[in-house]
Amino acid sequence: MEKGKVVVEKVRGKSTVTRCFSKYPLKFIIPRKVGPSTTDAVWIYSLTYGGGIVSGDSISVEFTIGDGCTAVLTTQSSTKVYKSLGSKCSEQVLEARIGSDALFAVIPDPVTCFSTARYSQKQVFRVVDDSSLVIVDWFTSGRHESGEKWDFDLYRSTNNIFAEGNQPVFLDTVLLEQASPANIAERMHDYQVIAMVIIYGLKLKLVQDQVQENVKRMMSQQLHIPSSSLGRHAQTNSDNCLTRPAFIASCSVFGPKGRGVVVRIASTTTESVYRFLQHQLAVMEPVLGVAPYR
Repeated sequence: MEKGKVVVEKVRGKSTVTRCFSKYPLKFIIPRKVGPSTTDAVWIYSLTYGGGIVSGDSISVEFTIGDGCTAVLTTQSSTKVYKSLGSKCSEQVLEARIGSDALFAVIPDPVTCFSTARYSQKQVFRVVDDSSLVIVDWFTSGRHESGEKWDFDLYRSTNNIFAEGNQPVFLDTVLLEQASPANIAERMHDYQVIAMVIIYGLKLKLVQDQVQENVKRMMSQQLHIPSSSLGRHAQTNSDNCLTRPAFIASCSVFGPKGRGVVVRIASTTTESVYRFLQHQLAVMEPVLGVAPYR
């Protein structure tokens, strides 16, 4: 498994990458500055040679975010997972340690698996009492322009957060696998994007409260059914069910003292998820220097 390593520490009072190592097919790009000079945040772009993850690729990366530092891990475009050769599975592992009073934002573009692709990723985050985390983990149904929708063979994504003493705070795995009697496309209906947003840490309480309120308002509007429509003339789809909304989001609290919020999303378009992320995370611009997903 090819490893990469990034260490962010305070140097002369500023968050600075003090160590950066990567091996083919992984590469990191670290701009000298993103956003205003007064913003103390390091942006790290992760990419792979060839523009995607090839069948059988195995990538591992470690991040250490030092005390008081702010770091952002993102991508330049969606992560493409190419077709699988035989039963080979591509895998990617990320391990991160976030120090005291530090913030780590993992805000990539979505993963897009090609037809027959087999992909597994695992992200493990180790935090202390006053660490902060923002994680966006999302994937699309495939290459729509090529007529591929949920044609990959396997997608697995695990996100775990551990506190000091290896205490589990958040354990989550999403698994989609082609199986009979119903394949992935049949189970997903018209939804083309699945996303999860994690906002963790007492210092992000304002962001958490705002996101929860926004999701509650959005869903109450979308799922509200006027009493007049519940009669015999209610509009239904071909399955004799009330029409599904194009965008669904749910929100729940987790962790000790409710320190974390997780938002789960299903959408018929990638664009609507981008808009949601832009709107919900815009409040973080002063901290990160640039609003995420601009």
